[in-house]
Amino acid sequence: MNDVFLRVVGLGPGDVGLLAPQARAALEEADVLAGYSAYMEMVPAGLKEGKTCLSTGMMGEVERCGQAIDAALAGRRTALVCSGDPGVYALAGLVLELLEARGLAERLTVEIVPGIPALCAAAALLGAPLTHDFACVSLSDLLTPWELIRKRLEAALGADFVLGIYNPRSRRRTSQLEETLSLALSLRGPQTPVGLVRQAFRPEQSVRVMRLGELDPVEVDMLSILIIGNASTRIMEDGRGGRMLTPRGYAGKYRLDGN
Repeated sequence: MNDVFLRVVGLGPGDVGLLAPQARAALEEADVLAGYSAYMEMVPAGLKEGKTCLSTGMMGEVERCGQAIDAALAGRRTALVCSGDPGVYALAGLVLELLEARGLAERLTVEIVPGIPALCAAAALLGAPLTHDFACVSLSDLLTPWELIRKRLEAALGADFVLGIYNPRSRRRTSQLEETLSLALSLRGPQTPVGLVRQAFRPEQSVRVMRLGELDPVEVDMLSILIIGNASTRIMEDGRGGRMLTPRGYAGKYRLDGN
């Protein structure tokens, strides 16, 4: 096996303080950085100095993964960057698919360098909504048929999972979120706690905790993560707008009041 390699690196939610040490080291060691143009802007300027930077726009995933693979095959240490974690709705899978399709899986060493997922960043800002079983669903139907997405939503909501929603709404794609909220209202009810986080750990960050029946879909965009609570999730008042809390079940087994 050649000693050339490609690293697929998770940048985390965007705050430089949440860039994992292993991810930072991968960026420092790289000769070439590749990624979506908006994510390349998340890379600290000092880590881009003296490196070749390759970027593509929206919908250029296959192209930029191909560029990163080609750079690595040319003997250049390459880091392909993703926001959040590279294995969560990101490019780790596509890189492996391309290597498999091109017969390069045994020739090129690939390392997946984890990052803090957007869902975990949003959950931290909301309180503790994910401390019991949860499911994640992306509402983007660009690569997955909506009929299949809806089936997964019905299953997750019907099984009382806390539900994290990625890619909830874009300017062109609005009906999917409206249909999802209608489904959630019918299966969970309007009093269900909901958390809406936009631009987690970035300068434009906004965090809201509310009831499902209060959520206006117009407030949600592609930079948002939506978390819908389960039957036990509650809003814990803390004087700052409340926090989402999904109990793990300790109160049913232990005394928590200190007595």
